[in-house]
Amino acid sequence: MILAPNAVLGHYRLTEKIGEGGMGVVWKARDLRLERDVAIKFLEESQFLAPERKALLEREARAVAALRHPNIVTIYSIDEAEGMFFYTMELIEGTPLTNLIVPGGLEFDRLLAIAFPLTEAVAAAHDRGIIHRDLKPGNIMIEPDGTLKILDFGLARILRPVLSSKAGGDEDTATVDSGLSGTICYMSPEQIRGETVDHRTDLFSFGIVLFELATGVLPFCGNTAADMISSVLRDEPRSAVEANPRLPAAIDRVFRGLLEKDVRARVSSARSLRDSLEMLRRESATLKAEEIPSIAVLPFTDMSPEKDQAYFCEGIAEEIIIALGRLQKIRVASRTASFQFAGVSIEPREIGRRLKVGTLLEGSVRKSGNRLRISVQLLDTAHGFQLWSEVFDRERRDIFAIQEEIARNIVRALQVTLSPRENGALGKTSTQHVQAYDYYLRGRRFYYRYGKQDIEFAFQLFTRATELDPGYASAFAGLADCWSYIFLYSERKETVRQQAEEAARRAVELDPESAQAQASYAVALSLGGQKEEAERHFEKAISLDPDLFEAWYFYARHSFTKGETGKAIRFYEQACRVRPDDYQSPLLMAQLYEESARPEDARTSRLRGIELAEARLELHPDDSRALYMGANGLVALGEKARGLEWARRARALAPEDSMLLYNLGCIYSLAGELDEALSCLEKSVGLGRTQKAWYEHDSNLDSLRGLPRFQELLRSLE
Repeated sequence: MILAPNAVLGHYRLTEKIGEGGMGVVWKARDLRLERDVAIKFLEESQFLAPERKALLEREARAVAALRHPNIVTIYSIDEAEGMFFYTMELIEGTPLTNLIVPGGLEFDRLLAIAFPLTEAVAAAHDRGIIHRDLKPGNIMIEPDGTLKILDFGLARILRPVLSSKAGGDEDTATVDSGLSGTICYMSPEQIRGETVDHRTDLFSFGIVLFELATGVLPFCGNTAADMISSVLRDEPRSAVEANPRLPAAIDRVFRGLLEKDVRARVSSARSLRDSLEMLRRESATLKAEEIPSIAVLPFTDMSPEKDQAYFCEGIAEEIIIALGRLQKIRVASRTASFQFAGVSIEPREIGRRLKVGTLLEGSVRKSGNRLRISVQLLDTAHGFQLWSEVFDRERRDIFAIQEEIARNIVRALQVTLSPRENGALGKTSTQHVQAYDYYLRGRRFYYRYGKQDIEFAFQLFTRATELDPGYASAFAGLADCWSYIFLYSERKETVRQQAEEAARRAVELDPESAQAQASYAVALSLGGQKEEAERHFEKAISLDPDLFEAWYFYARHSFTKGETGKAIRFYEQACRVRPDDYQSPLLMAQLYEESARPEDARTSRLRGIELAEARLELHPDDSRALYMGANGLVALGEKARGLEWARRARALAPEDSMLLYNLGCIYSLAGELDEALSCLEKSVGLGRTQKAWYEHDSNLDSLRGLPRFQELLRSLE
């Protein structure tokens, strides 16, 4: 029989097909006898089942149908009509749990609200001896009222034994001899090996589902099915807390128990898991009751008549953030999180709510000649009360003492006791030379504009800072970043890259605990092809400061040049987490989502990136990078005319910028204007952008790859 709308099988009228996968096809239907809508799942090749096979399926399906739980989809009946063998079940009209997987993961309370009912459902099924064998986010639905429903419980064994060959997402299938089914990245080691499984295989799969909800990433990684299988069988799961620092530290212990490769060492039951989660919830509530003080430091306001001290105001706030960040008993909001509120009229209570901090430091700077007048106040964000305030009227040379004094007053106001080591660290500064410090702050401000001329200004300022203070680690790191930029976009010579590496090595030698120095060194090593050593320093930078945007962002770019798409996506996701106002990461990540067959994620990421680029352009209409990156996103979304207009605006701002020309080549390639794309790429190469890996791996250039002119361009890069 041909399945089609309005076809009638027994007392069911088919309405529309609502799903299809390795386990068969699912239709929405009307039960004409009971006057209700149901879902019908047809078994593939059910017309050719032997009688003994049908009898076995009926017995097993009846056992599953006897399962009743509010979080498990109910099976109504097992039927046969018109030669078709099928079963009917509760119709669920909702969205898959996949939609709740977000970069950075869920808040702990939200995670528990999902975990508890699902754990109860799994426990109820296991109590009846029913194993799912294919637990994954796509098999869990969220109804409009928020109720969670697990689909296909116990049916993986009843239906056709298939498993997905993809590491997540699409349902490409490959039959296995074991008679088991599942999606590789959610499968247990024993399931992958085709061994006999019991209820603990569900616990492993459920552990991966919870881990992905908690962090936004999988605990095991691989770009191919083979890589994923190898990782599940061999690798230790990553730390959930490192991926999402908002989680309680003890959650890693729970995940390790769920993701044990040896089934004998794994969590023994869903009820045991429920008990562990409940204990974790109580511990978390206790810690919240005893929560350590928290603070956000806003960039200080420039009150000088000339309004030319913004870089200095930001520098003071950043130094205080760094100093307080060395203390165990104060939680400090990151620079990125705090600085997004610069110049915005928002009540302290609202800032506290958004950043989840109890106190807020704000201040102002007025400079007159060599005199500084710095006013600061510490506010209680819950009630708006002023906890402490002071005015410092000092010489400019006293800036380091003022910063230390502010930090110590905050510690006293928050009633925090310091260890001897912390007491010494609070007064640590990267330099004692005021003019070198001023040059460094101005240099960083120019550097973050990413324009060719801005980098030249930054280079000069960092150089002056290192000349005045040869022990200034941060200035050497800044110098290294400038050399790396010049090597990438202007002057592709090994001598230039070596300058970057030497400056970064000097920064690390001067201050090995500086995350910025470690990240700068990693970038220079990456550009030199020293992949393993570069990754070691990226990891070191992240361990020193998990909120350092540059470490995540450049680690992602490093991974992209190696062709490690999955890894690059994870690091871009972390870059988005630590700098939510950055437009670059979501736009670059969108392309990788697309290459990974995740079109909806790509679209969402592009829309977010364009929104952030527009916000950037409102404040800085001459930001060519925001224009050309936004243009790429617009063209990829089908807004070709608007995208090309942005591209023309960017080119008018910096017609000889090799990085801009490379990106214009990508934009015109996406837009189908191939001659213009090749002209831009050729000019980019001529101006120094000769990093071959980008031309080889960038999918934006796929439309050009078969053209002799592009092949000649690649040969010129060898």
